[in-house]
Amino acid sequence: MKKLTSAICLLLLVAVSGVAQEKKINVLVFSKTSGFRHNSISAGLKMMSDLAQERKWVLTATENGDLFTPEFLKTFDVVVFLNPTMEVLNNEQQKNFEAFMNTGKGFVGIHAAADCEYDWAWYGKLNGAFFRTHPEAQIGTVIFENTDHPSMAPFKGMQTYRTFDEWYTFKENPRANVKVLARLDETSLDEKTKQDDKWKMGDHPLIWYQEMGQTRSYYTVFGHTPEAFQDAKIKEHIGCAVDWAAKRN
Repeated sequence: MKKLTSAICLLLLVAVSGVAQEKKINVLVFSKTSGFRHNSISAGLKMMSDLAQERKWVLTATENGDLFTPEFLKTFDVVVFLNPTMEVLNNEQQKNFEAFMNTGKGFVGIHAAADCEYDWAWYGKLNGAFFRTHPEAQIGTVIFENTDHPSMAPFKGMQTYRTFDEWYTFKENPRANVKVLARLDETSLDEKTKQDDKWKMGDHPLIWYQEMGQTRSYYTVFGHTPEAFQDAKIKEHIGCAVDWAAKRN
């Protein structure tokens, strides 16, 4: 009888999970830049479009901050900041975005989302950290601290991942305020880079998440190059992060 009950519970769990994945979510991708503009943005938008088809998202992409009104924002489940830089929203738009997020919505910051809105303390808390500097883009080793989180599904069972990207250093280590999923192995970078101490953090988080009330927030460092968004594992990682932020998993 216990085995039968367990089997029924498992079937119900699978069924509920399936229903959650079938439910469409509305995703807004925002990629406005006022500073450095990554040439990977178009590749990131292509990746998001592909993910939308695969994962049953309704996708909207814009670089128009004027759209950040209560009426427009309320239609979305999650907002993705895809490599925005510097000042991208005015004071009124910021207030509207804060109010929207505080209703329990989801946020995913990709790469340069940390190089954005430095004078907006609330945003820094939402994203988890502000960018400080970076060494030259190169191959590095990412050390996974937790692959049980839904966003880490493509890395399940892996301890590390070697890839080419731009390894951000942050103004403050976010570890005390977020749940870190991965960090940089600073010793994995090239010899010239390792001789320069300006970018080093020691403990160097790269990927993290947090839950603030009903609001879910996520940040991943991947996304400096177009190739990053063409990496199957990184693509799935971001797709899973968006689904998690939207409370699909």
